[in-house]
Amino acid sequence: MGFSGISIWQLLIVLIIVVLVFGTKRLKNIGADLGGAIKGFKGSMKEGENKPKAEEEQAEKLEQAEKLEQAEKLEQADAEAVDTAEAVETKNSEKKNA
Repeated sequence: MGFSGISIWQLLIVLIIVVLVFGTKRLKNIGADLGGAIKGFKGSMKEGENKPKAEEEQAEKLEQAEKLEQAEKLEQADAEAVDTAEAVETKNSEKKNA
């Protein structure tokens, strides 16, 4: 006895009938198509697992770029403040000398 009451002989008879009806070439093509579909499905599943990691890395890079931009703006503001303070000191010293 085989699967759910089907014997080996019955399975062989069904297999022979399928080969006679479809032919070996057509069965080979069906098998190749089915295998390709399964391989594509597995590949997309792996890609789906890797996608969140790539999104996390991209978000991290974006966050670092924003922090870098903020730091550059702060440095520029500090430089402008120093220039302004020097200009005020220069004006004050000119007024005292005049």
